[in-house]
Amino acid sequence: MSDLYRVHGSENQFYLLDQTQLQAALTPEEQQQLAIELAQREHVDGLLVVDESDSALGKMTVVNADGSLAKMCGNGLRTVARYLSERQHQRDFAVTTALKDLSVAQQPDLAPGVPAFAVEIAPVSFDPTALPFTPALSETPIIDQVLPALHPSLHFTAVAVPNPHLIAQVTREQMTSPLLQTLGEQLNATNPYFPEGVNVSFAVQLAPNELFVRTYERGVGFTNACGTGMAATTLALSQTKADVAMNQVVSVYNPGGMVKTRVHHDDTGFWIDLIGNATVMAHATIDEDALHRGQWRDVTIEATPEQAAYEQFVATLPREF
Repeated sequence: MSDLYRVHGSENQFYLLDQTQLQAALTPEEQQQLAIELAQREHVDGLLVVDESDSALGKMTVVNADGSLAKMCGNGLRTVARYLSERQHQRDFAVTTALKDLSVAQQPDLAPGVPAFAVEIAPVSFDPTALPFTPALSETPIIDQVLPALHPSLHFTAVAVPNPHLIAQVTREQMTSPLLQTLGEQLNATNPYFPEGVNVSFAVQLAPNELFVRTYERGVGFTNACGTGMAATTLALSQTKADVAMNQVVSVYNPGGMVKTRVHHDDTGFWIDLIGNATVMAHATIDEDALHRGQWRDVTIEATPEQAAYEQFVATLPREF
């Protein structure tokens, strides 16, 4: 039998599979088939695959709900960090992701029964080729810029972290309007601006260094939270007239809870700390042959008490949306 774990960061839910514990690793095609099956049957946002790494404590691959690959997932990385921390008895280490080994570290619990980890969000680029977007949208980096092709008045920032993100600060009325879904669907279908699609985030400033963020994710749609989206939004707003400061802790609320972010900058560029929960909701066991076939059948699932603890924590948070 094989073990999987249903995990979440800010209710961005995944199944975590440690391939090093299997008799035979799943092929990339089998991983994609399994992710699609899990999304349909278990209503999760994707699959986190853990492998060995030559340069870090482990490697994370993120397979979206539609079977596509994500370059990074901040919420997912926190849960992988916790899994590796407990398996290897380390608190501060690195995890290999698609483009970079990233630093992670255990943090004090957010609340009783709510473990937390900090993860590095990098590399960061405003270069049009890193997202990419086409000259039909802009020939230069997009930072606090009106894009008439998308909206007549919203100011957008486009940044890769390394997942591509398009961010706008909006009013409370715009946050609850259909506009985010409309833009998200438009820019993740065939379109003349983002040929590979893009994550679209709206942000409302609640107070100095305090935001609410909602994201339409490429390859998934709306999720309860997007870790790289919250990190990218903090960075984007720190570069505009918004009341978001560099090198200070920012509280970022989302439909699934909240995280803390902090933007850093030196001669090498930007990076962001993302600090939040790493919750294990359930432990699942399944025959390994079924995994290779992408069939989620005859599964034994045992819930943990952690979700109840997380929900108690979320109940203490301000809820404006």
